[in-house]
Amino acid sequence: MVNGSFTSTMKRFFLSLLLLESFLHESAQCTVQGSEFHLEGDYLLAGLFNIHHDSSPVVQDRPEAVNCSSKPFLLSSYRRFQLMRFSVEEINNSTDLLPNVSLGYEIFDHCSDIHSFPGILKLLSVDGLIQPWAEPPKNLSKVMAVVGTYTSTQALTVAPLFMMDLIPMVSYAASSSVFSRKQNFPSFLRTVHPNKDVIEVIVNIMQHFNWSWVAFLHIDDDYGNDGRELFIKKIDGTEICLGYTKGLDQHTNYSQVFRQIEAHQITTIIVFAPEWTAEALIKSAIQQNVTNKVWIAGDAWSLNKELPKEKGIHNIGTILGVSEPKVTIPGFSDFIHHSKGQTHCENTEKSMFCNQVCNCSSLKPDEILNVDPSYNFPVYAAVHAIAHALHNTLQCDSGRCNRSITAYPYMVLAELKKSNFTVLNQSVTFDENGDPNYGSYSIVFWNQSGDAQEIGFHNFYPNLYFFIDNSKIQWKTKEVPTSRCSQECDEGSKKMPDGIHRCCFKCEICPKGTYFNKTEDPYECINCKETEWSAAGSTSCNLRELEFVPFTDIGAMLIMVGAWALVVLTVAMSVLFAINYNTPVVRSAGGPMCFLIFGCLCLSNVSVFFYFGKPTASSCVMRLLPFLLFYTVCLACFVVRSFQIVFIFKIAAKFPKLHSVWIKYHGQWLFITLTFVTQALFLLFGNMFAPAKPHNETSWYPDKTILICGMSNEAYVGPMVLLVSLCFLCFIFSYMGKDLPKNYNEAKSITFCLLLLILTWIIFATVFSLHRSKDIQTLNAVAILSSLYSFLLWYFMPKCYIIIFQSHRNTQEYFQGLIQNYTTRK
Repeated sequence: MVNGSFTSTMKRFFLSLLLLESFLHESAQCTVQGSEFHLEGDYLLAGLFNIHHDSSPVVQDRPEAVNCSSKPFLLSSYRRFQLMRFSVEEINNSTDLLPNVSLGYEIFDHCSDIHSFPGILKLLSVDGLIQPWAEPPKNLSKVMAVVGTYTSTQALTVAPLFMMDLIPMVSYAASSSVFSRKQNFPSFLRTVHPNKDVIEVIVNIMQHFNWSWVAFLHIDDDYGNDGRELFIKKIDGTEICLGYTKGLDQHTNYSQVFRQIEAHQITTIIVFAPEWTAEALIKSAIQQNVTNKVWIAGDAWSLNKELPKEKGIHNIGTILGVSEPKVTIPGFSDFIHHSKGQTHCENTEKSMFCNQVCNCSSLKPDEILNVDPSYNFPVYAAVHAIAHALHNTLQCDSGRCNRSITAYPYMVLAELKKSNFTVLNQSVTFDENGDPNYGSYSIVFWNQSGDAQEIGFHNFYPNLYFFIDNSKIQWKTKEVPTSRCSQECDEGSKKMPDGIHRCCFKCEICPKGTYFNKTEDPYECINCKETEWSAAGSTSCNLRELEFVPFTDIGAMLIMVGAWALVVLTVAMSVLFAINYNTPVVRSAGGPMCFLIFGCLCLSNVSVFFYFGKPTASSCVMRLLPFLLFYTVCLACFVVRSFQIVFIFKIAAKFPKLHSVWIKYHGQWLFITLTFVTQALFLLFGNMFAPAKPHNETSWYPDKTILICGMSNEAYVGPMVLLVSLCFLCFIFSYMGKDLPKNYNEAKSITFCLLLLILTWIIFATVFSLHRSKDIQTLNAVAILSSLYSFLLWYFMPKCYIIIFQSHRNTQEYFQGLIQNYTTRK
């Protein structure tokens, strides 16, 4: 190790003496220098750099060689070109890396993706002769590996030529996703992150500042189109929408582009393009007086040194960018000063390939060093990766390389894939796709001084981490700009799509009974459960209050007391009627039929007790079944009783035979029995197919659940029709007998009772239609109890009064006298 360090020191010392001697000689005379594009060595590296850029290719009608020197000069690419030269020189001066082996290079100005093939073919040939389809050991290229190219389109053009012989191609800038496909590009690696990583950082920036409405402008080539597709896939499922996208080329009408962006009211503009396209776009934005925008620069132009100096650049808005971290490469500045400090003369010897004419001899060192440093470390890392791979291929770990080993490019490729070394404190490795398995991105802000100030970073390895220091950004609008197609809805309002973009919407307040949950579904109002409620515009639901009429309710207790009182009265009347069974009053009231009515009234009264407490399946059935069944018998009895009264006084004399048949076959009992059986069948089938059952009524109150019994209209239509029909018949017959003798005028009493019955249920129906609450059940019980009391009080109570207090009117003679007076009057 000491000997190696001493040798390295001596090498640097003699190199300094040579440079000093060269400088002293050139200060006195003009010396022709060796080409910057070529260096002899034991092993040759190829370099492809677009020092000139063919921005507007001309359509040709005959084959012509491209003259790169006539194209626009890219100073930043020339810096990268010099960085490869420096890296090779540094490795050649190293005693640790390839100690007794020298590297040479052949670098070509790859200014055009379709006209720069002469240099590519020379790299692939043996002594200038290409041997297609030769066996790999015979078709030996002079080149061990290739550094380049810059653009994805250029790489796509030339990479297949290197892939067929598995010549390693390590690109420092081609980031299109296609190169990760090893079945198509088996010997392609890169030291720059693929587009998907840049897009990930850009999307993270947008999500950090809550920008959802964006324009994506990209160069119309493989690099830009790939970035656009990756961006569309990345924002799928996010809140970000692509409001406008456009591919840019030399014929783009920038004025129309900016009009479209303004028409869409877009604030944030992503520019995914190389430096020459971005320069044309930004300069046009300044000329078009575009203001108050946020520009997000891709890594290809975010460190541009010329644009921040453009007059009016600060008027267009705030410029953020994604860039490779700025890495200072020790010794590179001295290399440029020594290289450009020499006096260059016009070389009269013409190069074999016109693309090696650089026309850059007049450049000053500061011009090169102060230019955009993008992709400098990737170039440096690419050269060192190849050198380490060749080092391992030649088994140089012992301090000397085994020169007896014949190295082939595919052997270098195998070692490249296993790369694991550290350079400038950065561990360099590749994944299975040949993409860098290391590094990070910086997030920069173009400040007032024209510098790309680092404000954050995005680490990929070893752990994913994203950070932005908002305090370092000086927004043109003084605060973080918004970029939305539509403003966010207020809490409790859902989004209604307005157009094809999910970011464009209208707001609609969620109605009562629903709530809004942005994280669950921003486009729908979610229904509350049956046991919950919510007001309009709610973000959550509340539990409903359960309500029913308990037995302890004051109203319920009063009704049950009334029901028991009815039973007591009915029993008392039954006893009174039994004692006075043979008296005219009891006989005229119905005789034995009175006891049937008393019994049915008591049985109907059972329904009242099931209207209170929490509803169950059995209690729901019992709410109506006893009342409908036994009250039907009561009404049938009164129909028969009113018919008999009218029949005796008005019909018997005219139709004596009909009267005899009615008496002979006990017509009244047949009618009552038939009515009872019919109603029983109606109720049986109704409760079999659609029984009443507990129901949670949630529509009456927004915050309450009323526990009621749900009843099918179809199940109870038959019983109700039968009841109404009996009422109608009873009313007709009783009305016909309104002029009968006073003591026989039960018809008037029945008519009055029917009127009370009808009035009771009209009141109930009216209240039920206007007011819905748990009290409806109490009112229903009151209506049933009132229906029972109407006959008990207004039909039987007067009879009881005569029996008890006016016994003189309860004699046979009294009744016969009334009948004779009625007959005489008729």
